[in-house]
Amino acid sequence: MKSSVPNILITNDDGIHADGLLALEEALQEMAAVWVVAPLGEMSASSHSISLQRPVRYEELSERKFAVEGTPADAVIMALNKLVKVEPDLVIAGINRGGNMGENVFYSGTVAAGFEAVLNHIPAFAISVASRSDFRFDVAAAFAVKLTEKLLREPLPAGLLLNVNVPVPWRNGVRLTRQSQKISKNLLVENIDPRGRKYFWMHEQVDLSQMAPDTDYAAIRDGSISITPLHADRTEHQAVQKLADWVQTLNHFAVAADLPRRR
Repeated sequence: MKSSVPNILITNDDGIHADGLLALEEALQEMAAVWVVAPLGEMSASSHSISLQRPVRYEELSERKFAVEGTPADAVIMALNKLVKVEPDLVIAGINRGGNMGENVFYSGTVAAGFEAVLNHIPAFAISVASRSDFRFDVAAAFAVKLTEKLLREPLPAGLLLNVNVPVPWRNGVRLTRQSQKISKNLLVENIDPRGRKYFWMHEQVDLSQMAPDTDYAAIRDGSISITPLHADRTEHQAVQKLADWVQTLNHFAVAADLPRRR
């Protein structure tokens, strides 16, 4: 018989000792059996990479708390296949130190950890504090509890991940948003190391004047919590119909070019 107490797995990309993860763990303690499986160190911007060329190890820090020597996706894979003794009712990735909006959802290890759960048919959301300097996690942690209560009562459709961004300060309300198109510019900050060699820091410059009003960036600008539904199926279904006539052309090309075929 399934326990009446929900089992919740939390993870992140900032590392097992990150303040945001600890705030989330503490906030959920009274409502669930909380399992914590997260990278040993910071793995920000690791996207959905998994470790194929090296072994993955873990350390048990306490009952239901494990540090994984790997990426956020590695941590979720280890949790679901080895470390967590029950199937989680929900996976929460966060609370991330910094926003995950616009094209940054493709780079984010936090969002990827949530998607790893979704790929394994477990409901999940990712949550981040969208600030560059003032990292207060109290509002995000309290909102995570409320959203968790909602999702446990009303599970998400298959394949869906909620990407939540919380502003600092939070001024008003919650908005359902879409992922912003690219409004940022990648910059390379050049410098010289003590041995006279060039090195570069990657930096992002965001042009907020270009944002659309219904996007994640706009909600954060206005002091609202942003919830963006993202889907694991990246197929552009409308394009499938529009590009259908390409197939006949490409088939003709394959025949004309006499491409080699496996037998």
